[in-house]
Amino acid sequence: MKRGIHPEYNRITAKCACGNEIEVGTVNKEIKVEICSACHPFFTGKQKLVDTAGRVEKFLRKYGRTLDK
Repeated sequence: MKRGIHPEYNRITAKCACGNEIEVGTVNKEIKVEICSACHPFFTGKQKLVDTAGRVEKFLRKYGRTLDK
């Protein structure tokens, strides 16, 4: 490898919106993520509805269903 052309490799702590912190190696100075393996429904087995801009309500109005069914 040539010297001086590669970015500096850092050990940092990546932070999730749920509060989970994971130590990773990267060329970035800081990493913030919205979802990680500690809060993702695939890994936890729990389904969460993250509603942005009223999409769930729009779907319910359009198809006439409720979340209780």
